[in-house]
Amino acid sequence: MRNLLEHIVAHRSGTLLILTLAVFLEAYGDSSFQMALYRSSGMSRAIAIMGGIASLVAYGLVVNAARWDFGKLLGAYVVVFFLLAQIVARVRFGQTPTLPIYLGGTLIVAGGLIISICGE
Repeated sequence: MRNLLEHIVAHRSGTLLILTLAVFLEAYGDSSFQMALYRSSGMSRAIAIMGGIASLVAYGLVVNAARWDFGKLLGAYVVVFFLLAQIVARVRFGQTPTLPIYLGGTLIVAGGLIISICGE
């Protein structure tokens, strides 16, 4: 698995793909725990917890298997995480972003672009 991920992250588009996968796994795992703690009970709570555990373990493997300069990619990661977290919040919890989220998100995206463009 490590060799495959290293081959994929050797290209910019592959790096973005792996970052997006890692972000999805992290956001989905976190949202599974949110579902388990506040929106379910009984067997559905246990399933949500197990799903969260599996997703976060997979996230840890995906993000750490390839050798890359993660600090350098942090800007892109934060941007992708913010955007995907808003999608997960909307789809799983029906939450609509507010004006402060849009404004802060604009700053996050701008900061990510600065880190990604000027960090090279």
